[in-house]
Amino acid sequence: MKFRSSTKRSSSLALAFALASGAVFTGVPLESPAQAQKQEKAAKADYSKGFIAAYTPVNENVSGEAPDYAAAAAAAPGLVAAVETADDRHAAGSILYSIGAKSENDQLMVQGLDLMLASGKVAPEQVGQFHWSSYQLNNRLGNTDAARAGLEGAIAANYTLDAQLTDGSTRRLGADDMHRMIADLYFEAEDYPAGFAYLDEQMAAREAAGQPIPEAWVKHAFVTAYNNDLPEQARDYSLRYVEAYPNKTTWGDAIAVALNGTRYEYPEILDILRLSRRTDTFRDGSMYTEYIEAADPRKFPGEVLAVIDEGYASGMLDRSDPYVNESRAEAERRIQADKNDLPALLADARAANANLVTVMAAGDTFLSYDRAAEAEEFYTKALAMPGVNTPLVLTRLGIAQLDQGKRAEAEATFEKVQGVREPIADLWAVYSTQQNAGG
Repeated sequence: MKFRSSTKRSSSLALAFALASGAVFTGVPLESPAQAQKQEKAAKADYSKGFIAAYTPVNENVSGEAPDYAAAAAAAPGLVAAVETADDRHAAGSILYSIGAKSENDQLMVQGLDLMLASGKVAPEQVGQFHWSSYQLNNRLGNTDAARAGLEGAIAANYTLDAQLTDGSTRRLGADDMHRMIADLYFEAEDYPAGFAYLDEQMAAREAAGQPIPEAWVKHAFVTAYNNDLPEQARDYSLRYVEAYPNKTTWGDAIAVALNGTRYEYPEILDILRLSRRTDTFRDGSMYTEYIEAADPRKFPGEVLAVIDEGYASGMLDRSDPYVNESRAEAERRIQADKNDLPALLADARAANANLVTVMAAGDTFLSYDRAAEAEEFYTKALAMPGVNTPLVLTRLGIAQLDQGKRAEAEATFEKVQGVREPIADLWAVYSTQQNAGG
């Protein structure tokens, strides 16, 4: 029969992640010093004479029937220079923000917000809104650090708002969303290490406080790493994601990352797909055909036959595919003779003079026939033999232990795996832990 050459990893991520966009800012109601004095006579705002002298012509420029915003903007530096008191600062910020809004000058609007916040005169219930507006404007201007500070101020003020998402829906945004948006400011600047470090810091703080980590944080870190070809980070966050939020989708994504992120050979691919089989996360027929290639009906006919029949039952494997049909026929031709040879293989591998090739063949064969106890026996024996591929044997020893329900022993074995197989063993360890917890 003809066998296919190694194929490119074809399993795909099932990812759908809508990032919240900022709500359209409609403006903060602001007052001029004159309005404030009329409405709050009892409060008696403290405006300096020099500031009133500088403020009056600016106010006249914008309050007539033909406002001259250009002249008002040109007078802004002199107005700011005249500020002496907190009330001066707030009033200067108010009118600069108003001029900027009416003349579409984002920089003036930002300056106005900064002055008002610095004055300490912003009503407590408006502080969060002012910081949020500062984030939006600075982000639009490309002032990343100032935009980040705006979000941090909004978080500190416990600000929330209804915002329209990219899919057209509306939902309430709060601190969790804003933390993610801070990370996005780093990611948009392609400073991925800083963005991941920020999210890691926030996750660690939640864990230290005994609080759950928001799913959106882990998912966003994972998707960002995967979409930007950062395999190490993608593996890390896929592992965290499946640990914290295990389901078929997250397991399927984690396995897809393991398959796609590293140029593994067939022995590694086989052990990844064995986990996919146990988590029921095959997504298409290509994963079944890849399993057939990795297992090889000439080596593990029983396992190949079982996988093909499972693929047929799932509806994902094409019954008319010549390669699949040939592989199934080859497995059927070999399986009885293979089973008949098991007693002799068992005896040869148990012999005191058995070599590593025989012992490993026994371990692999019995594992493929779901005879985990014998597989564990021979993998354990192989570990003490010269020339052994320790990471491979430890991985499969852990699988054999897990298949017997020895979950604690399996997890300890997976922890010992190093090198290129470590990410594979980490996934198996998480699966074992979840099985131990009844997952």
